[in-house]
Amino acid sequence: MTGKLKPCTVCGVRPPAMREIPYCFLCWPGGPVTAPPCYKCASRVDYYMSGLCARCHPHAPGQKSPAWKLAGPLAQRRVIIDACPDCHAWGVTRTYGWTCAACRSFRETHRHVAACATCGQTVALYDDGSCRLCHLQRSLVAHTLGRRTGDISLAEANRHGQQLFIAGLWHRSGTGKRPYIKKTVPPDMRQLTPVTHRQLVLFDAVRDLKAGLRNGFPPPPHPGREAALLAFVGEHATRYGWRRTKIERVRRAMRIMLGIQDTPGAPIRRSDVALLSRIKHSAAVVADVLADAGLLDDDRQPAILRWFTTHTADLPAPMRDELNAWLDVMRNGSTQPPRRKPRTDATIGTQLRWALPALQRWSDSHVSLREIGVDDVRAVLPTDPLARYTMLQGLRSIFRILKARKLTFVNPTARLQAPQPQAPTPRPVNLDVLRDDLNSSQPATAALAALLAFHAVRVGQLRHLRLTDLHDGRLHLGEQIIPLAPAVRTRLRNWLDHRQTTWPHTPNPHVFIHVRSAITTRPVTVWWIRHQLGIAGQHIRLDRILDEAHATGADIRHLMNLFGLSVEGAHRYITTVTTVRSSTNSTTR
Repeated sequence: MTGKLKPCTVCGVRPPAMREIPYCFLCWPGGPVTAPPCYKCASRVDYYMSGLCARCHPHAPGQKSPAWKLAGPLAQRRVIIDACPDCHAWGVTRTYGWTCAACRSFRETHRHVAACATCGQTVALYDDGSCRLCHLQRSLVAHTLGRRTGDISLAEANRHGQQLFIAGLWHRSGTGKRPYIKKTVPPDMRQLTPVTHRQLVLFDAVRDLKAGLRNGFPPPPHPGREAALLAFVGEHATRYGWRRTKIERVRRAMRIMLGIQDTPGAPIRRSDVALLSRIKHSAAVVADVLADAGLLDDDRQPAILRWFTTHTADLPAPMRDELNAWLDVMRNGSTQPPRRKPRTDATIGTQLRWALPALQRWSDSHVSLREIGVDDVRAVLPTDPLARYTMLQGLRSIFRILKARKLTFVNPTARLQAPQPQAPTPRPVNLDVLRDDLNSSQPATAALAALLAFHAVRVGQLRHLRLTDLHDGRLHLGEQIIPLAPAVRTRLRNWLDHRQTTWPHTPNPHVFIHVRSAITTRPVTVWWIRHQLGIAGQHIRLDRILDEAHATGADIRHLMNLFGLSVEGAHRYITTVTTVRSSTNSTTR
């Protein structure tokens, strides 16, 4: 068809009845005249021109036909949309001969046309005798049930009918395949600058990453930001000496995180990163990379707050409000008189754990801590000396802060006394187990045991011990300088040789590392040190200090200088030695 399509000369809307007739059947002189049926398909609706309907006429308006561009707006609105005759997907036009693109391609590769063994319609078939629609229905049922496609038969999947769909959309929602994304986007590190807004959501949906493994994850919405973040992962991996497999796993995790974001470009929440552990990805490593890139939003609630909320939930509301005020001062400190420094979460948990039995008993008869008096405190104090001392310490911490903030009238624990019971004498270590640790074939075990048995280094100091703290045959721990014994230097040398051979490119500056901490800069945990030794490290340390106290005749100054103890800490060992000597002298007499 050449030239511009000329409509009916009377109405100017419909096409002419015939090419040689300038007006349509409705505008026919003496009419209107009923249009004849289509001589190709016998349809009596949507007559177009030249004896053909809009479906059969080769120049009827179609979105990719020449007539579509030549026709006016009114003619364009009359484009026919129908269902595919093979898979019944809605939305096909004349573009592919009234079939969807998938079925047209399927017809080209599957020439056998017969009745489907499952549904009975006559279409192109697979080699098993079933049509494409029956196979799509089986794939849909398998994805819905979370099963493999081969575990469901075609008859079972199509027993209750078939789900119809929109033409051209099955490959996105049904199989979970990613649409093609250009891989040659150049990385631009400016794309890593996070946006400052957050997209509001209708409701917080629970993300199931295991479902993403089955159906596919949504692709990152911005290829440029994806390329920049993947390039940053490569730079981070180079600095930390990662293997290629580690790099690919972290990059895959980054794509998952970018794809499930509610606000593209915003910092990624740490709670979302934690979900990666459910699909066998290291959430801690991914969080470290995001924090290094400035794209991590740590929205996790501290463990002490979760523990506090759980253990105070049964208390009356006024009492909970008073304890919340105490918790705020303990965690954040106070710049208002009386000033107070923040305390560690371990200290807060310990003191509240000591006071909880009393608080729970008071909640049965009291609503607020303002109602508590001295007699109430005396009534709940246990008779056991150690339990009495610890409970009073916990209650004193709470009431002291509440009285300073004018939340209670008095401090009922101010004049109560509970002397601290004498600490038990440290038990001697099992020398056979200690000897096995010192002579262990594992370099880490031998080095840890030597530092504890010879120099009584604290377990916390062992965790944070750095390579720069060892030089000139001495161990530098803050202001304390310890000349290392020859046996310790030998074992440390063996461990450092093993460390260099096993992890030659590790960026971790700490002396003691393992296979997971070698690719980070984090120290090892107390749990790791405990499992390297046959005896608890603190037990070995206490025994070493007590042995030195016996050998030096309870010289408190010597213990303080040698082990870095305070006066109060050293006095405990002096008291133990004095008590043992007194009991020995009494027995001798």
